[in-house]
Amino acid sequence: MTAPASEHTISRAGKYLSFFLDSEEYGVEILKVQEIIGMLPITRVPRVPHFVRGVINLRGKVISIVDLRAKFGMPSVDAVESCIIVVQLQGVHLGVLVDRVSEVKAIGIEEIADPPSFGTEVDTEFLLGIAKGAGRVTLLLDIDRVLTAAEVLDLKQLS
Repeated sequence: MTAPASEHTISRAGKYLSFFLDSEEYGVEILKVQEIIGMLPITRVPRVPHFVRGVINLRGKVISIVDLRAKFGMPSVDAVESCIIVVQLQGVHLGVLVDRVSEVKAIGIEEIADPPSFGTEVDTEFLLGIAKGAGRVTLLLDIDRVLTAAEVLDLKQLS
């Protein structure tokens, strides 16, 4: 007999927009996604954190762009398919630069495992869980925790 799912697990089930950084697949809750846009000219802003590429003008609104590769400590590349996922993060519209968008996936509770513990030195609070299926895993991001509250406040002021 299967044990009942915890409330946390049930709240993680749903639809996710999947995207890639290099060969790693990530997912973000579709309800957090405002839109997906192609690359636009990014205006660099001096003295911002290393993972902030700059800002764009999106239909008259200034949006800060976060490079997830840089935030996650991955090497920078000029990917031909790069695009921007506009998300709402802690009440702030923000562009997230990714290598490529894949698809919208419906992920059930039975497909989600808790993130592994890597000890106290590694922070995995930004992971909702790990979806398993079709011979691969998708890291499900809690987009509200990818950036700290202080980082979001700085980006809000930038925009």
